[in-house]
Amino acid sequence: MAFGWIDEQALLRRRAGLVRTLRPRPADSPLLDLASNDYLGLARHPEVTEGAARAARTWGGGSTGSRLVTGTTELHTQLEVELAEYCGFEAALVFSSGYAANLAAVTALAPHGSLIVSDAGNHASLIDGCRLARGTTQVVGHADPEAVRKALRTHEGPAVVVSDTVFSVDGDAAPLTGLTEACRERGAGLLVDDAHGLGVLGDGGRGAPHAAGLAGADDVVVTVTLSKSLGSQGGAVLGPARVIDHLVNAARTFIFDTGLAPAAAGAALAALRLLRREPARAARAREVAAELHARLTAAGHEAVRPDAAVVSVRAPSPEEAVRWAADCRTAGLAVGCFRPPSVPDGISRLRLTARADLSAAQIERAVRVIGQTRP
Repeated sequence: MAFGWIDEQALLRRRAGLVRTLRPRPADSPLLDLASNDYLGLARHPEVTEGAARAARTWGGGSTGSRLVTGTTELHTQLEVELAEYCGFEAALVFSSGYAANLAAVTALAPHGSLIVSDAGNHASLIDGCRLARGTTQVVGHADPEAVRKALRTHEGPAVVVSDTVFSVDGDAAPLTGLTEACRERGAGLLVDDAHGLGVLGDGGRGAPHAAGLAGADDVVVTVTLSKSLGSQGGAVLGPARVIDHLVNAARTFIFDTGLAPAAAGAALAALRLLRREPARAARAREVAAELHARLTAAGHEAVRPDAAVVSVRAPSPEEAVRWAADCRTAGLAVGCFRPPSVPDGISRLRLTARADLSAAQIERAVRVIGQTRP
């Protein structure tokens, strides 16, 4: 029977307790949301939703084609100009998703004969980019500049170091200064994914590279997503203009993919302008994360100290992590649940989003529910 092996795989997943299911949420969910990546609470902000609606009314429901055909509107170009300027880079290129942006950047910047040095804790999109690239990939220990340095010494020729700036599982930050030093010793490029840093880290949320003094460097390329702090959808690559021009001509997920929908571009641009006017939102997200961590650890939970807006709470086992998250949901709190094989270290945990718009009462409620439902 065609695809009969799928049934066997499904059975193995059920036996291992690893079946994933879709859970549609209503528009008016009563749950307190600490599961999404809406770090600044902008996804439903009136200015952001109006930006989406206005763009759809002006440009239509879709971009109608790839960026090189009909999929680039004046709105896309304006978003790229303002995003690059805010984050401190020479140019930007917008994609239909952050995943597509990472695939584009890694594959286009790692030609045949090159070396890719990839952090063991990188996001799946970076890992998939390494798999698709024509260069050779060497995976090194998590957040270890010395391991990067050793890997680069084994190669003569083009090389690029690939890392998240803030890792999505535990919310820990990459040692960007150490990575940059290791790269510059060997003339390698640095490519970092700032999906969880944009809007949270740096002056006014300009991102982790900006905070590390790397904005505008000619050997640094940054990818971001528009679907987290900016409350929209899509992704972008930021960097030197010559790198962006190269992506326009060489990145397959740019050349052959339909452009980002105008509504998403409009929402992201509205959110970016709102963040520019209200930069304190970034600091507030970090404050909420620090408060959640302090209160959870004081209550006896094993929580990882957050470097951005992700707070990770260790669970005893995969089964108990799933049950803990389900019990939180029953009690009115939505939290993330990370477990093998989705986590590289094999440790199961609850993943909490510290949103800038959480009130003191909501923080109190979240801590109380997590404590009451603890396995």
